[in-house]
This record gives sequence, C-alpha cells and structure tokens, in this order.
Amino acid sequence: MSLPTSPAVDHLRISIADQTLLVMADGERVLARYPVSTARNGVGERDGSGCTPRGRHYIRAMIGAGMPEGAVFRARRPTGEVFSSVLARQYPERDWILSRILWLCGLESGKNRGRGVDTFRRFIYIHGTPESEPMGVPKSHGCIRMRNRDVIELFERVRPGLPVVISESSITVGKVDD
Repeated sequence: MSLPTSPAVDHLRISIADQTLLVMADGERVLARYPVSTARNGVGERDGSGCTPRGRHYIRAMIGAGMPEGAVFRARRPTGEVFSSVLARQYPERDWILSRILWLCGLESGKNRGRGVDTFRRFIYIHGTPESEPMGVPKSHGCIRMRNRDVIELFERVRPGLPVVISESSITVGKVDD
C-alpha cells in the first residue's frame, strides 16, 4: 500500500500588508501559512535601502540543510554557534540570521534584477530569527524573517528555482488545506 503524496509546492507568496508567507500548490491552493517580519523601512528595491523588494523572484540558493535549529550564519556560512541569550547579550546589535537561508533572486530586469536594484546582490533572504523577535511586525533590514521552526519546515518543502512573489497587497485566497 502506498501513502498519498502531498501536493507539490509550486510557488510562495509573501504579503507585506499581512506580514504573511503562503506556501501554494496548484496555483491557488494554500498548503501552509506562516507569519513573517519584513523590512522596518518598508518596500523598495534600491541598493542600500534596507527595504523588502517587491515583485517576482525565485529561490536561487538554499543554505543550512542539516544544521541545528538556531544555527548562526555570517556571510551565508555557519559559524558553529547556536543562538542563545548569551550570544544575544554579547552581540546586541547583530542582525541574526539563523537555522536556514533561502537566498532570493529577482526576475524583473530594472525592478528587482540588475544595476542598483538586484535582490540577489542585496543578499535578500528568507531566514530564521531569534524567538524574541516579533512576527507580523516589519522589523528586518530587508529580508523576510521567520520563526526558526517555520523556516526549517519551509526549507524541507521547497527547492531551488521555486518562484516567490512579494506583494504589498493583502492576500485574498482561501484557508489552509488540512
């Protein structure tokens, strides 16, 4: 007897207005919904803006497979540390990138790809963050922050090349499938 397979994820949708990431299948079917935190500076594509870029993207690289929950990354490399309150006190100003990294690349030349607006060259990720950081509130430096358990779960469901749409508007699709 074979077990039923779960539907293949065909894209991710991120709503700035809702501070939500949706895992989508079959175009409009919601497989999962996660709270996120986008940029404190709002939306925008310019280099150095500290804003979350809008538009069509894809997952260019996936970093952190097999790392423990809370693994600390600097320049996309694991430091060998696992986030703790001691580390937080030791480095209070650090923008923590934890657990997993989904590195995004823009698909729209002149909007989120290319000179002065390149999502990939801006190092925009979907990544884990300390549990003390709020979700549903824009607080990042441009990335899409998630709870560590959520980003680990998401990491297992996606693949390089998967489309990601980042929109300012609210998402108006149905509830999550059980």
